Amino acid sequence: MTYKYNALTFLPLNLFEQLKRAANCYFLALLILQVIPDISTLPWYTTLIPLVVVLGITAIKDLVDDLARHRMDKEINNRKCDVLSGGSFQESKWRHIQVGDVIRLRKNDFVPADVLLLSSSNPNSLCYVETAELDGETNLKFKMGLRVTDERLQEERQLAEFDALIECEEPNNRLDKFTGTMLWKGERYPLELDNMLLRGCKVRNTEVCHGLVIFAGADTKIMRNGGKTRFKRTKIDELMNYMVYTIFLLLILISAGLAIGHSYWYDDIGSKAWYLYDGKNQDASLRGFLSFWGYIIILNTMVPISLYVSVEVIRLGQSKFINWDLQMYFAEKDTPAKARTTTLNEQLGQIQYIFSDKTGTLTQNVMQFKKCTIAGRSYGTPVDWSWNRLADKKFPFMDHLLVANVRSKKDKEANEFFKLLSLCHTVMVEHKDGDLVYQAASPDEGALVTAARNFGYVFLSRTQDTISIREMEQENTYEMLALLDFNSDRKRMSIILRFPDGRIRLYCKGADTVIYERLSPNSRYKESTQTALDVFANETLRTLCLCYKDISTDEYEAWSRRHKEAQVALVDRDGALDRVYEQIENNLLLIGATAIEDKLQDGVPETIAKLAKADIKIWVLTGDKKETAENIGYSCSLLTDDMHIHYGEDTFRHGKKKPEEPFFPEPGKNALIITGGWLVRKSSLFKLVSFLYQLWTHTHLERGGAYGAVLPQIDFVDMACECEAVICCRVTPKQKANVVSLVKKYKKAVTLSIGDGANDVNMIKTADIGVGISGQEGMQAVMSSDYAFAQFRYLQRLLLVHGRWSYIRMCKFLRFFFFKNFAFTLVHFWYSFFNGYSSQVAFEDMFITLYNLCYSSLPILLVGLLDQDVNDRLSLKFPKLYLPGQQGLLFNYKNFFISLFHGIFVSLIIFFIPYGAFLQTMGQDGEAPSDYQSFAVVTASSLIFVVNLQISLDTSYWTFVSCFAVLGSIAIYFGIMFDIHSAGIHVLLPSVFTFTGAASNALRQPYLWLTIILTVGVSLLPVICIQFLHKTIYPSVGDKVQRNRKKYEMELEQDEKKKPSAFQRGGRSRRSAYAFSHSRGYADLIASGRSIRRRPTGRAGNQDTIREAPRREAENI
Repeated sequence: MTYKYNALTFLPLNLFEQLKRAANCYFLALLILQVIPDISTLPWYTTLIPLVVVLGITAIKDLVDDLARHRMDKEINNRKCDVLSGGSFQESKWRHIQVGDVIRLRKNDFVPADVLLLSSSNPNSLCYVETAELDGETNLKFKMGLRVTDERLQEERQLAEFDALIECEEPNNRLDKFTGTMLWKGERYPLELDNMLLRGCKVRNTEVCHGLVIFAGADTKIMRNGGKTRFKRTKIDELMNYMVYTIFLLLILISAGLAIGHSYWYDDIGSKAWYLYDGKNQDASLRGFLSFWGYIIILNTMVPISLYVSVEVIRLGQSKFINWDLQMYFAEKDTPAKARTTTLNEQLGQIQYIFSDKTGTLTQNVMQFKKCTIAGRSYGTPVDWSWNRLADKKFPFMDHLLVANVRSKKDKEANEFFKLLSLCHTVMVEHKDGDLVYQAASPDEGALVTAARNFGYVFLSRTQDTISIREMEQENTYEMLALLDFNSDRKRMSIILRFPDGRIRLYCKGADTVIYERLSPNSRYKESTQTALDVFANETLRTLCLCYKDISTDEYEAWSRRHKEAQVALVDRDGALDRVYEQIENNLLLIGATAIEDKLQDGVPETIAKLAKADIKIWVLTGDKKETAENIGYSCSLLTDDMHIHYGEDTFRHGKKKPEEPFFPEPGKNALIITGGWLVRKSSLFKLVSFLYQLWTHTHLERGGAYGAVLPQIDFVDMACECEAVICCRVTPKQKANVVSLVKKYKKAVTLSIGDGANDVNMIKTADIGVGISGQEGMQAVMSSDYAFAQFRYLQRLLLVHGRWSYIRMCKFLRFFFFKNFAFTLVHFWYSFFNGYSSQVAFEDMFITLYNLCYSSLPILLVGLLDQDVNDRLSLKFPKLYLPGQQGLLFNYKNFFISLFHGIFVSLIIFFIPYGAFLQTMGQDGEAPSDYQSFAVVTASSLIFVVNLQISLDTSYWTFVSCFAVLGSIAIYFGIMFDIHSAGIHVLLPSVFTFTGAASNALRQPYLWLTIILTVGVSLLPVICIQFLHKTIYPSVGDKVQRNRKKYEMELEQDEKKKPSAFQRGGRSRRSAYAFSHSRGYADLIASGRSIRRRPTGRAGNQDTIREAPRREAENI
């Protein structure tokens, strides 16, 4: 449930939330004051009408947003699921599922809750799930039911009689951990994560499975990972509120000064003038007190009520422009960009730090076998696969020479190379519709087995202890003696096979750093393979070295005994197995190496390069291993060869000697790579240091309890922020959010997080701006995001075009809005010096009501919606244009006071030039036009001309609509003024419309028209001169680009014809290109035979193979 309101709570709750805004409360208080006759100096409707309009428009916007949330919640909560009720399964909605329910899920169903897997139609209750919504990974993972539930809970009757007691952990957000026990029929059974189907997973390759609901609703791990929904506000919002408080303080001071002036004036003059007697026996102090409140009401337009509703309208329009941008539409998936909030657009123009997930965000999680080196020779040019009927048609490898060598069977190393790839793996296979479908624990594994398949070494099937492959049309079966699985410490995997001719051979593949340590001194091709690895590394390809070793029968039997002893060790079993593996994985003979491309999304390197030029720092926060993340860092140009790479384990050891010293005093660019485990250790160390420090010094109360912990946190943030790029590996979702929080807390920076899976939700909610990548990886990140689109490359357009435009438009809008309200309101201030500070208004009442609503709002609204200093193509060509937003140069207190003094200057001109003109004059008809109403008409007309022409001077992008708005606003003013000054409307409401004939009488005098022209000219001339001098002497980057716009546009056209690649491969640096994406394969599952053995006859749903391939099988493999 993510909605905020229902039918009963919408009105009171929405009003309550809106009245938490200081300005709305202020205007409500003004409305109450205007009802009091002794205080009111303006009719109550002058405040009520704008207040109702503001509250109404905001409420409608909030209602539309909440209705969208209602629809999304309803869609999810009304999904169907089979729940066991009354001895049989009944269809039920997700919202009715409770803890303790037994549910039935079918193939391609989403899991509605955190469920304990009881049984499935696959052998031994094996169930395959896709976790794209949890972690963005599209490769399948397997879950297993307990053997006891698998054997006893297959039928509905058995499930209905199930009466176990489950004891487990409290609800938490740990996606990688679950502990519990099941007490059933007097026996206790341990439960772990492998027995759980988490909400958000999708059942794949499994016809039917049954489960017991452990956590439901908000207690599920995916919902717990969502973190607290934070109310996000922009920096401009915060600054605007402070400015409103400043204006309110000025209002009080001005009103107090005028009230004191009225007290003295009444004491000296007003009380002694008989013609000013109003029948009220009030002394000077009381009159001054009432005058204070009267001026609060008169000058209330200094705090503009229409400001907030205008801002909301502009933000709504800017959000629509993002939604309608066809250049951010991904046609392949029919996915447009979506602004899911309307309150943060200008913040997109101020981003300083981007925190990005890796898998599914920067990469497609699609591996492609690109190149290889065999026996010292490298391969990789285009190939025609028509000769192989079992080839995967989407396989992208390119080299005819290698194909010829393999097909001729003369190159023994090449044949051994692909035989190793077809045998040394944990992939499982399905024969579906005459085709082979591989299911791998990682895309890397699938890509390697598919490569062997295309070269004629086709993996066909496996049992618990055999592997069958087709070697160039000849089928062979090998006995699997041992499978030494991959893990992140070993960085390799091996398989020991007995060949059909009785030979025993070990095949091994792994990182070059660990393989080279275990090579035989007699191994050939080490230098040439190392050279090839250097080339692959500089092309940012992911590499694995392949090697083998022949083992004698006696050697194998001796090792096998030690292996079996290690398998049953009660203490440190994993360590014992690793030591046994080391004993056999030595004296290896090198065959060659593979090079796989972890395919980036289109445009990622170019996007990162553009954002870096805009001085935006990018951090990658990923759950992947350090090697994988570092490899992708080079691939996407986040890391470059001219950077000094620092690792957390080494860098933070000594810290800084002095706070002002940099962590990296050496010149040049720096990059930092750290792990989640290192962050945990440092966090614990920080707390320990803090505690010991406090005990030793006994200054806990004096220095502050958190001092010792805070200081190292600041050091960590300072160290990381000195770097051009930061990569955090093996981090949990909570750690991702904590890293974002630290940067926000200590750097006061504007942050953006972008991700695609449920493990990114907390990070997305924590950052100032959250962006979700929508498409195939699920919708959890999108549902929690502020903006969503399908490809990472659209981020540069979102920030450098829409974000920058939104920031510039909003800043220009606010500066002008404050100016026009100061210019309008302060005319009353100057007028008060000539009316005894008696709270009289200088304009007609209806003009005061309609000034912000009709006469001056449309042109500035269109500037806030449409204005642009340069077009989108030039915005992308010159990322430095983004810098003013990061530095907050276009709207700050300096700009605010410039608008204030500009408003003071214009109000002085608008009041005193007409005042001087009216002082001693005679009209054409012999009558003096120097009455109060004519004066109000002239000053009001001058003000309308000035503010509309001023916004014309500030407009950079002219359209027909902009011209119409300026001319239309002036026309509307004169049209309404002549109407409300007519005799007909005076007859209807004589007490309201008192300016009968004032407009027609005043504006028929040429003298007064000349006064208006002089007033407007004097008001605008200094602004024109200042703008001309500023753009000529101190032009900004934007001014320079505007000046040479045609030249740059021609350059863009020429650049588009050339289309150079932003990412250049082949740097000179040497690094290991090893990167393998999975943590552990299916070795335990294969060795146990649980995925292979058939069920006893008579069981429902007998299956001996995997049922279905995941989506995009060929791409993943």
